[in-house]
Amino acid sequence: MQEQFRGGAAFSRGAFVPVAEASVSPLDWAFTRSDVVYDVVHVFEGGFFRLADHLDRFEASMRARRLAPPETRSEMEAILHRCVALAGLDDAYVAMVALRGRPRIAGSRRIEDCDNHFMAYAVPWIDVIPKDAQARGAHVWIATRPRVPDVSVDPTVKNYQWSDLTSGLFEAQDHGVDTAIVCDADGFVTEGPGFNVFMVKDGKVRTPDRGSLHGITRRTVLELCGQMGIDAAVAPIRRHELEDADEVFLATTAGGVMPAARVNGTILGNDRPGPISLRIKDAYWQMHRDGIHRTDVIRDA
Repeated sequence: MQEQFRGGAAFSRGAFVPVAEASVSPLDWAFTRSDVVYDVVHVFEGGFFRLADHLDRFEASMRARRLAPPETRSEMEAILHRCVALAGLDDAYVAMVALRGRPRIAGSRRIEDCDNHFMAYAVPWIDVIPKDAQARGAHVWIATRPRVPDVSVDPTVKNYQWSDLTSGLFEAQDHGVDTAIVCDADGFVTEGPGFNVFMVKDGKVRTPDRGSLHGITRRTVLELCGQMGIDAAVAPIRRHELEDADEVFLATTAGGVMPAARVNGTILGNDRPGPISLRIKDAYWQMHRDGIHRTDVIRDA
């Protein structure tokens, strides 16, 4: 690791810089309009986990939002490796971002007048639920403000439109709990700020069929359930079903499989992570230790 990259490395404006020095113009539509898509992959003990899947999803998000930075996929992948290598990280949170750019003609409202560009950064590992909270089981609040409708903002395109999710975090903070889950206007569970939601009832695992990113960790959980003989499905989940679940767990790149112990103050099981949640969590990290879906970080680029 080069000393100036302690704390993280970024690719910004065509150059590698310390993450604190990466910047976006205040005129960039990514900033003024949240006209941007992104993806996050993690590095575990020196290897990316499911890097190709994250790049696939990132490409799909760019196509959906008509974003086309000049870098090729292989160039983007090389940039991700270089960010991790410069920061000297073995365990990392690594983001890739496609931004609309600022209009070449001041005041233009023509999308084609913007030059799209690519940013990336690698910082030390992030857990969206602190590890001590994961150990005791996360305490979760179901927000009252509904999720933005899928027909307005496609949740399968990973984006920075987080107003509804952040409002949920306000409520969670006001109630002294770890995080929030958001329902849609019809009372169906969607997702939380940066994670998918799972519930367990009578030994069956379910995750919402709407309002949610098609998470890579979510996909991994469903695959693991199939391998372990656990009945698992993507299905509609009503708020009251989540509150009446035997177990609840959250899933994300930034933390993995994270069991919950309380939902809206209701204690699940014995106020600790449930047995099926823990089985899936253990299998998820064992997959990492076994090197499944691993891409070694290139250090000598």
